Amino acid sequence: MSRHLLAMALPPLLGLFILGIGNGFLATLITLRLDAAGESTVIIGWVSSAYFIGLALGAMFNDRLLLRIGHIRAYGSFASLVAVTVLLQGLFFEPWAWFVLRLIGGWATVGVYLVIESWLLTAGDQKVRGRLLALYMISLYAAGVVGQLLLGVTDAMGVTAPFMVIGLLASLSVLPMAMIPRVSPLIEHAEPLSPMRLITLTPTGVMGSFGSGLAVAAVYTLLPLYLQRIGLTVSQIGQMMAVVVLGAMLLQYPIGRWSDRHDRQIVLILIGGFSVLISAGMLFLPLNTWVIAGLLFLLGGGVFALYPVAVSHAADRAPAGALVRMSQGLLLINAIGSTLSPPIISPIMASIGDAGLFWSLGTLGLFLVGFFVWRRSVRPAPVPLAPFAPSTPMSSAGAELAVTEEVIQGAIEHEHREDLSAAVANVAVAEALVGPLPQDASHVQYYDSPDDSEGEPLANPTDRRDTA
Repeated sequence: MSRHLLAMALPPLLGLFILGIGNGFLATLITLRLDAAGESTVIIGWVSSAYFIGLALGAMFNDRLLLRIGHIRAYGSFASLVAVTVLLQGLFFEPWAWFVLRLIGGWATVGVYLVIESWLLTAGDQKVRGRLLALYMISLYAAGVVGQLLLGVTDAMGVTAPFMVIGLLASLSVLPMAMIPRVSPLIEHAEPLSPMRLITLTPTGVMGSFGSGLAVAAVYTLLPLYLQRIGLTVSQIGQMMAVVVLGAMLLQYPIGRWSDRHDRQIVLILIGGFSVLISAGMLFLPLNTWVIAGLLFLLGGGVFALYPVAVSHAADRAPAGALVRMSQGLLLINAIGSTLSPPIISPIMASIGDAGLFWSLGTLGLFLVGFFVWRRSVRPAPVPLAPFAPSTPMSSAGAELAVTEEVIQGAIEHEHREDLSAAVANVAVAEALVGPLPQDASHVQYYDSPDDSEGEPLANPTDRRDTA
């Protein structure tokens, strides 16, 4: 990576890291404060869902504001709004006012991510996008780990201190962006594929993205409530949540790379089954601090890997010209799942007890296993043709950032093997070929041919297949 590219990428990544430290433990803090104030589990669920509603709205509409005022001013506006909403939460306590503030905060937060992701998109071409994405993911998860570890430290400083620290970090994150001497243009974004088109194109990808939204939102918002009610201190809760994020950070890429060499539907089935086992362990094993930490580390690695593997499976199926639109559509599906998760699971916890969180996650895992097994019986997965790209559900620009040159070339390779002309309307696809693929400068074969792979070889590539 050149010095110029690194100089362009470091300021937004540094801003992301600073803001992410505070944002990393804000959801945990709000859940714990609402519970300590005696609010019901249902109220906690609704306040938690407001943030994800704001994320979904911002992902759809914030790019219009960015087009009008530019990157640096947009970043300053969004980060300042994050700081204001957090500081207002520290000044007074009212659950429904917090609902509104969390919604606005979610909208502003995704605006920050939109600025950073679109900046990274313009910092380099598709050849270096994979490395930029890796730096982005490291910054995001590292900030989450550090933030959770700060929860106990800031809570010991006073009732309002955590909110003040988060507000200060949000304001401080503006400095790296404000010092950049040039402004990058916003990338043009395609309209995301509609949910019905996505269901037709990749039911497995849709269900994986939706299930990931349900699971990850529950972990972020309701797991702290469970941990507090089983007797952990605020500092211990922060440490346990840091373990979850650390598991997501360390295990997502190995799981994804493993899915490159195997049937991704099988990997999705195993992730769902793994979530069931971890949930059963939390329900039935004798728990102590070390057992809980080990189980939560594995839980983070499992549920956080579900979304990127599902998106990678969908990318194995989609034409190259529809990759960005498909990724943006799956992002919206994931946001819907995240929004619905706390209002659905919190009443279950209120009804059957705090263990209802893991009964819900276990039931979700069983459902996903059944769905993925059924889909595989209807339509086996294609041979993975492009390397796994780690991803996290954020803004629509983040979906575009994950579509690297390797993913595009892999999709083109798939188009040559299978007729995808009916997969997505109004998308030009390569003509399916019979016989060996042309080895020229425009073609890159990343894995062995289907005949040498562990999966079954595709039939005549000119045969039109049903989508999966």
